Amino acid sequence: MKPMNGSKPAARELIDRIMASERLQGSSHFSERVYASEPILTTGRQMANYLPDRYREMKAISRWETNSNGGGRWLSEAELFYRQGTFMADFEDDCPYPGTFNSYFPTYNAMSDRQLRGYFTWRAAVRQGDIQESCLSFAYVYLYELICGIGVTDPMDGFQKLESFWRAYRAFSPKIDRYARTWLQDYVVYHGLSPQLLKPYKTLSFDRALVALTRAEELACARLANPQRGRRKKGASALPLPGDPVAEQRLFDALDALSTYHLAGSRLYKSKPEALRHVCCAVFVRMSEYYHKQRKYSLTESLFGGQFELAYTMFGSAVFFEPERHPDADYELDEIHRYRCRNGAWSCERYQGNRSRNAKLGQAMRAADRILREELGFDRSLKEQGKLPKYLQGLIEEEVAAWLAWSAAHAPARVEIDLSQLANIRRAAASTRESLLIDEEREGKGALLDAADGDTRDGESDDVTHVDRTAPEPLPMAAAAASPVEPISPPAATATAGHTHQTAGLGPSEVGYLRALLEKDQAEAAKIAKEKHGSEDMLVDAINEALFELVGDTVIEYGPGGPELIEDYREDVEGFLNHE
Repeated sequence: MKPMNGSKPAARELIDRIMASERLQGSSHFSERVYASEPILTTGRQMANYLPDRYREMKAISRWETNSNGGGRWLSEAELFYRQGTFMADFEDDCPYPGTFNSYFPTYNAMSDRQLRGYFTWRAAVRQGDIQESCLSFAYVYLYELICGIGVTDPMDGFQKLESFWRAYRAFSPKIDRYARTWLQDYVVYHGLSPQLLKPYKTLSFDRALVALTRAEELACARLANPQRGRRKKGASALPLPGDPVAEQRLFDALDALSTYHLAGSRLYKSKPEALRHVCCAVFVRMSEYYHKQRKYSLTESLFGGQFELAYTMFGSAVFFEPERHPDADYELDEIHRYRCRNGAWSCERYQGNRSRNAKLGQAMRAADRILREELGFDRSLKEQGKLPKYLQGLIEEEVAAWLAWSAAHAPARVEIDLSQLANIRRAAASTRESLLIDEEREGKGALLDAADGDTRDGESDDVTHVDRTAPEPLPMAAAAASPVEPISPPAATATAGHTHQTAGLGPSEVGYLRALLEKDQAEAAKIAKEKHGSEDMLVDAINEALFELVGDTVIEYGPGGPELIEDYREDVEGFLNHE
């Protein structure tokens, strides 16, 4: 090698210069994490393929575990991830990865060497509070680690890290909400943390609204069960008038939270809150009574499924491994949402159906708003959307009529002031006083009359009060109310072109699912849902939505054994399928 300055070889002098530079010594390439046995200088190709020994040791953790008898077993992907993650729990790197990494159920095993280094570099920054956008799969791997307890000191620390990372990263990718919300809830239940940690989130607010609905429904059914209280006078509202503002507001807020129609945003509610609040609450009570008399399941069960216990998978759709079986446990998230663990297997008791806003309830609330506006002569009307079931149209009109009649009967007295009569009344009063005086008292008569005339001559006039206590006439109803217990009569299915167009939205799997329910073969229906859609709840919602405009009601509801076809609509569904 050719020497420089006549003394040291060129490479040696270059090394000395690098080592003498404080700036270069502070560089990540001279980090204390670099092993002493690693070469100081490497070629570009070597650097591109370089992998620190810690990664090689991690990869050496075998999927095959040998036991003392000479046999062994294969580790699951979740257990391998847990062992590798525990091994790398405190490791940090300094080699950013500019590329992308996408994988279903991502783990370390699915990453290339460069992706591995990029992930642990990104994770080191996240742990320092510097959360930057990266591959979404990196974010899921980090969540898997927290769920498995990797990098967590205790359950509360794990919850705080899960929540803070999710809240920060959702700004880059809102898709993370789909799973992170559920995992956050599962984490609280699994570790027995306080349910108050979940107070800001949808699950508890949804349950609170459901509780308000079920309590109102129970009161309505209890009244029907009592013959003395069950009879309602003709034209009377389903709820007492004047109403209880606190109780009605609680139910109204629940209806607003659970229906697709936003009641609190209605122009009528902002103008006449008491009217819309009472009518909507009373309509819900009447609907509850109708379902109690005419249907197999209650209104709440028909809208949101029945309340029963089903097997539950903790941290579903996540890579999760528990090294030890969870002890038996009972956990109550709220009064209608409970979890149970027995021998490591979890179950959940709740309303096992639709967990989002309900379109059928929204249709009823919007119709109540629309009809009340029409009868009040409100300047902002609502257009009619689709045909209402006859029973629903009738009971809404009855409740609107009851409210209007009560409002008219309890309207404040009207007071009119006639300004032209005050002078005459004063003269009459003065004359009356004069006639009541004795002789001695009449000495001041002339002065009194002069004073009265003087007032008149000066041209002064005062107001006279006239009270008209005649109450205004009640506003008329636009249409006669139908019977509140009249059964639904959807139009019969036909083979017209219009009908074919309406039902064309049903795919083969949805048709097959309906046929299975017609035959009461719930096992076959569940099989179709699992193979074609993955989620039976989503399939049921899609079918109900597709047939809602044709029938005017939900055709599938949840029973103890799973989704069932409502018997009232069996012939209609058969007709639809025969002409499909």
